[in-house]
Amino acid sequence: MLSFTAQAAVISSHAITLRGSPALAEGFDHFTYVNPNANKGGRLRLNALGTFDSLNGYINKGIPADGLNRIYDSLTTGSDDEFGTRYGLLAKRIIRETDDASWVTYELRPEAKFSDGHPVRAEDVVFTFETLLKDGAPAYKAYFADITSVKALSPLSVRFRFKSKTNREMPMTVGEISILPKHYWAKREFNRSSLDTPIGSGPYVISDVDPGRRITYARNPNYWARDLNVSRGLYNFDHISYHYYRDGSVAFEGFKANQYDVREENKAKTWATEYNFPAVQDGRVILQSQAHQNPAPMQGFAFNTRRAPLNDLKVREALSLAFDFEWANRALFYGAYTRTTSFYSNSELAARGEPSKAELKLLKPWRKQLPASVFGPAIVPAKSAGDGYDRANLLRAQALLKQAGWVYKDGALRNVDGQPMRLEMLLVQPEFERIVQPLRRNLARLGVDLSIRILDVAQYIERLRQFDFDLTVTGVPASLSPGNELWSYWGSASADAPGSGNLVGLKSPVVDALIARITRAKSREDLVTEVHALDRVLRSQWLLIPQFHIPYFRVARWDLFGLPDNPPRYGLGLDSWWWKGSSTAHGQER
Repeated sequence: MLSFTAQAAVISSHAITLRGSPALAEGFDHFTYVNPNANKGGRLRLNALGTFDSLNGYINKGIPADGLNRIYDSLTTGSDDEFGTRYGLLAKRIIRETDDASWVTYELRPEAKFSDGHPVRAEDVVFTFETLLKDGAPAYKAYFADITSVKALSPLSVRFRFKSKTNREMPMTVGEISILPKHYWAKREFNRSSLDTPIGSGPYVISDVDPGRRITYARNPNYWARDLNVSRGLYNFDHISYHYYRDGSVAFEGFKANQYDVREENKAKTWATEYNFPAVQDGRVILQSQAHQNPAPMQGFAFNTRRAPLNDLKVREALSLAFDFEWANRALFYGAYTRTTSFYSNSELAARGEPSKAELKLLKPWRKQLPASVFGPAIVPAKSAGDGYDRANLLRAQALLKQAGWVYKDGALRNVDGQPMRLEMLLVQPEFERIVQPLRRNLARLGVDLSIRILDVAQYIERLRQFDFDLTVTGVPASLSPGNELWSYWGSASADAPGSGNLVGLKSPVVDALIARITRAKSREDLVTEVHALDRVLRSQWLLIPQFHIPYFRVARWDLFGLPDNPPRYGLGLDSWWWKGSSTAHGQER
C-alpha cells in the first residue's frame, strides 16, 4: 500500500522501485520462493578459494573473508524473484518524490539493533556513507559520486540529497549498502586491514576465525529482524562456515571427501566426467541443474587498454580472432556452453540485429567518435571451423595487425621499430591454463609471444588493483536493471582509480553519456533502448575476448538439506534452504 502526503507527488512506501510498483504489497507475509515454516538449525559448509587476512571488506587493503555480508543489514533488501525493487529492512518507510530524484528519506525501525544490543540509528547511516566516501575502496567513491549530503533529520530519520534530479537509481542505491556501527568504529582505524571481529546488525555473527583457512558464522538468536516478512523462511542454519582451498582441484577433492556441503560447479569437463564418485552413485550427493533468468556476465580475456599495443582497437580485435570457441566447446567443454556475444546475453537487454530508430537517435550525435560497425548489425565474435586452427580468422587477424603497423618478420610479429609483440596472461586459477593454451598457440601462429603467469590470490589481487597486467580472465556482472554500478565498470573517472571495477581502463565520453542516460531512464522501454546502445558501443571496442556461459546453475550438494518448492528466478536461493540431516551423509563427515 502506498500512502500519499498532502503533496500528491511525494510517496511514503514499504518499498522502492526504479519503475512501476513493487510486486509484493505492504503487509506481505514472506517472499514467494521461501518456506516460511523452514526448520532452524544444523549447519552449512561452503568452500572458498585462496586465502584471507582481513575482516574489513570495505577498503582497498588486505583480502577480506568470504561471507562478511552475512553479519550486516542494509536499509533495504532485495527479492531473488524481482529486479529493480528493494523492500524495507532497517528502514520501515521510504519517502521520495516521484518526479524529483534529488532526495530520498529513510525512516528507520525503532527496534533495529546491532548484535551487541546497541540500537541502529540515523547517525550510523550518516557515519557509514561519510566513512565509505572518505576511507572506503575507490569503487564507493565512483558509486556514490552523486551524493551531496547525508543528514540525520531525527534519531530515526535520514535524508540523502543528490546532485541530479533525474538519476532515478540513486535513491534506491543508497538503501543497498551495509550500515556500519558508529560506536564500534569510534576508537578504531577504518582504513586498516584487520582481523578484529566487526559488529553488524545482520542475521549472523562471526563465531570462529582461522586466518586463511576457515571462517564460521553463527546465527544470532537475538537477531532483531528474525520475524519480519523479509526474513521469514531465510537464514535457517545455526552455523555457516567457509573452508578455504588453494585451488579448484583441491577444493573438488575436499567436496568428494565431505569437507563441505554444497558446490557450484563452473567447469564443464568436471561436471560431465567427474561426478561419478560413490556418494553420487548411492544418492548421498545430489546433482541439480537449476535454470535461472539472469543475464549472463561478460566473462572473457580482458585487455588492459592502458598499455601499448593493447590501446589499439585493431590490435584488440585481431587478438580476439585467435580464440576458437567452437573448438574449445567441443574439445574442452563437452558442448556445454553458449558463446557470450553481448554484455547482457540471455536477456532482453542484449542488442540484436540492426539498431532501432530509437537506438540510432541516441548514437548518431557520436557518429564521428564511434567505429562504423556500431551503426550496423550488432557485433558478434567470429565463428570458426572448430578445428582449433581457423585459417580464415587468423588471416583476418593478420590483416588487422598489418593495418595497425605490425608485420610478421624473423619469426615474430614486429612493429615499425622491429620490436616483437610480447604479452602476459595473468591467472589465479591453474585450471584455466588449459583454456588459455589453445589461444596462446593461435597467437603464436600470428607471431605474438603470449606468456602465462599463475599467481597466488594475494599477488593476483594486488596486481589487478594496480592494473599491472596485460591480459587476465575476468567477469563483468550484468543486471536486468543496470544503473549506477556502470560508472564503476565503464566510467572514465574510474579508469585510473586503483581497485576500481574498470579493469580494462576504458575512457569514453560516449559511454559516459550513455551511462548518464541509463541512470535517468523513466521507463523500462527507455532503459532497454539505452542499454542496447551501450551494449553496441562496448562490443565495438573489443575490451575483452568474450568466452561462454550457461543459463543455469550446476550444483552438487550432500543430501542434508530441504529446498523450497519454487526456486527463485534470479538466484540459487541458498539462504532459503534448511537443514534436514541424513544419517548416511553424517556417517561420512570429517
